[in-house]
Amino acid sequence: MAAIAITGASGKLGSATLAALLEHNLAPPSSIIALTSSHPNSSTWNALQARHPDLQVRHASFEDLLSFEQALRGVTKLFLVSTPHIALDFDRQEGEGDGSGQWQEVPDGAGREKHHRVALDAAVRAGVPHVYYSSLAFAWDGRSASHASAAGVMRAHLRTEAYLSRLLHEERFRSVTAVREGLYAESWPLYLGYFDASGEDDRTEVLLPGDGKICWTAIRDLGLASALLLVQHNKEDGVGTTLYLSTRPENAKSVGEVAALVGQARGKEVKVKIVGHDEHERFYVEERGKERPAVRWWASTYEALERGECLINDPTLEKLLESVGVKPTSVDEVIAKMVKKE
Repeated sequence: MAAIAITGASGKLGSATLAALLEHNLAPPSSIIALTSSHPNSSTWNALQARHPDLQVRHASFEDLLSFEQALRGVTKLFLVSTPHIALDFDRQEGEGDGSGQWQEVPDGAGREKHHRVALDAAVRAGVPHVYYSSLAFAWDGRSASHASAAGVMRAHLRTEAYLSRLLHEERFRSVTAVREGLYAESWPLYLGYFDASGEDDRTEVLLPGDGKICWTAIRDLGLASALLLVQHNKEDGVGTTLYLSTRPENAKSVGEVAALVGQARGKEVKVKIVGHDEHERFYVEERGKERPAVRWWASTYEALERGECLINDPTLEKLLESVGVKPTSVDEVIAKMVKKE
């Protein structure tokens, strides 16, 4: 029986994938291993164990190669969900801390990819044959997956994908799959100028350094599609694949269009105003209290949107969901529920 391990099983995507495997009876619960950095008897551990009595829960820490190796013993397929510790990816400023130094990109191996490499090295040592990595749905070049992106948020993903390819070339794995997961529909507040969906944000104008269409995809749909991929996707040895799980261009919406939907849902108009990068950085740091490294890093996302990197035309998500009679959730529905607190 194939054993499937999911990292970050209590997080957004990991939890949604775990839920889909269990709720749709896609794999025997005893063959599913929920990995968590939490320890036995913690609230997170107990909540995972309560999902099903036969579910295996194991401790695995990105800071501890040995714990990860032990957690992956007997695993056939690893679903490596990318770590959410985005601060590792922020550019760093040289100098004495007076704000005058040059900003430098985080060196390869020092961003989030260093955590991913711990998991992958552990998988090699544990003899895991098949790896699925949750990358992100940027770097679409208009026809297929590219290996370059303007978005800082994609940097660690591309580095991890490259590391996966290297390990496959060295025959450390039998197959690897980079799953570029669609941009969460539930994350629209981040794209809309760190908007507060709770009702406390009274802005009618949101400053952004750019805009473009996004194929927003609901987390629940991504979890189901990822789960189906894990159980349906049988690959030949030596094969490396990059695919997208995302809604299609005909349903894509720009951040400006999302703002209009937010306005409709709350009964008060919201518009996007495009400004220069310097003004964008100044406004969110000085007037909204955001950390400068975070704002600088995130601003590059909008350049990627303008290039069309998130206008994905891959039918994989639709086909997987259709196989179990499910239609993708629209971003309109997600926004309405979040704003109206339904």
